[in-house]
Amino acid sequence: MRNSSEKVIVVKDLSVKFGDVEVLKDVSFEIPKGSFTGIIGPNGAGKSTLLKAILGFIDYEGMIVLNGTVGYVPQLSSFNREFPMNVYDFVRLPIRKEKNWKEKVDELLKEVGLERFGQKLVGTLSGGEFQRASLARALISKPDILILDEPEAGIDEMGKAKFYELLSKLKEEDHITILMVSHDIGLIFEKCDNVMCLNKAIHCHRPTEAMKIEDLKRTFGEFDIWIRSDDHYEVEHEKYEHSRHPEATNDRKKRDENGYNK
Repeated sequence: MRNSSEKVIVVKDLSVKFGDVEVLKDVSFEIPKGSFTGIIGPNGAGKSTLLKAILGFIDYEGMIVLNGTVGYVPQLSSFNREFPMNVYDFVRLPIRKEKNWKEKVDELLKEVGLERFGQKLVGTLSGGEFQRASLARALISKPDILILDEPEAGIDEMGKAKFYELLSKLKEEDHITILMVSHDIGLIFEKCDNVMCLNKAIHCHRPTEAMKIEDLKRTFGEFDIWIRSDDHYEVEHEKYEHSRHPEATNDRKKRDENGYNK
């Protein structure tokens, strides 16, 4: 893996069961300091469960070591935005007992592009604005590690691009180690240093530039995998995509016939 040889997350022989159902089995990996690692996998692969185990939210067997403090951005649906709370109060929750919280919150809101949003109710924010507010809250305690669970879900393409720009800035300028679950394979391959393929167990975990389509096919055999551009991969379910955009599937088949994307 690239970046520092210092490991900030070490997971060894991790297994998680819910009743008789084994969700994760013998998961082991290390995350180097200052890296940006993306976790991909089909629905039900245990991605969110893995993050919850790392964060200590659920019981597990095995070993997890965190060498640093952690900030967490959960899925968009995990917070009830109808609760009457403004952005200031939402972001300052981790430091609510500090007297100089407003100065810190204002600084972070400016950093994530939400200056002058402090008095707005969180329920009035768009999906992208709310995720940036969630990012500010996760960063307010100046964590060494940032963990995100599908942060782009429910965000339009412009909001998604801004959010990923923020993450890249945090990695490059603040040297924060980032671990993120995402379904956007294209952005994973563009922004992340390392990619982890998870389907109840680790199927591959390596630098992005060393990842091959064959690696993804072995993990996501039920999906149609194709190259979106020279450096991006996407995972699309063929039947789903064909039902929405028949021309996209036909175009993909035409490219295959011409010898591309093989």
